[in-house]
Amino acid sequence: MSKLYIIKIGGNIIDDEKLLSSFLKEFSLIKGKKILVHGGGKLATSIAEQLHIPQQVVEGRRITDAETLKVVTMVYAGYINKNIVAQLQASHCNALGLSGADGNTISAHKRSHATTDYGFVGDVDSIQTDFISSLLERNITPVFSPVTHDQQGQLLNTNADTIAQELAKGLSSLFEVTLIYSFEKNGVLLDTGDNNSVIPVLNPALYKKLKAETKIYSGMLPKLENAFTALSAGVNKVIIGHAANLKELVAGNSGTMIINE
Repeated sequence: MSKLYIIKIGGNIIDDEKLLSSFLKEFSLIKGKKILVHGGGKLATSIAEQLHIPQQVVEGRRITDAETLKVVTMVYAGYINKNIVAQLQASHCNALGLSGADGNTISAHKRSHATTDYGFVGDVDSIQTDFISSLLERNITPVFSPVTHDQQGQLLNTNADTIAQELAKGLSSLFEVTLIYSFEKNGVLLDTGDNNSVIPVLNPALYKKLKAETKIYSGMLPKLENAFTALSAGVNKVIIGHAANLKELVAGNSGTMIINE
């Protein structure tokens, strides 16, 4: 199997033009097949506020009503996605910007929750692996925005970490996949105030222990759940670390290595 790197870039880097530009230049230098998944950053919230569209967040998750979905789609699948693609093209990386609706690449369903209506938020059902792999074989780098569809004409706002995980799972039967979550921290930290307190290797037993002791920042828990799910589904490696250290993350010399042993 040939190697495939699926790299998710976090929202805080998206918000910083200089950091994003540096990251994309480094990303373009990665040899071989690669996919980039990006979050949305704070721009959608800022524009929604300018348009006087109320924003509601429950336990860190955005409630996506019909008007917010319009903003999310315009910002995530439009401006941010195409800006990233244009910068990658400038670095001679032949990128193609996609939402889940394009090429039917990622289908999802509207989230159902016992107590909270999240609006037009989607949970992934399937990945169109044949189409995506055909792009990769032609040396085209897909760049995914966090927007999916339900195959009934409805767009859905979907968590970018989950999209990266689902892509990694779906493509692991065709490629040797390394999934990298890159953001503004050096890895999974024991102390959120100390960016050097990185846990170099995290397995299920240690994760369970640290979680029980509430030593892992609560905002990191969904990312880690995604990581262990990906490994259980056949993904080769999962690494979490700082976007500025992308070269070292790809080499496995930085960040936190998530293992299933």
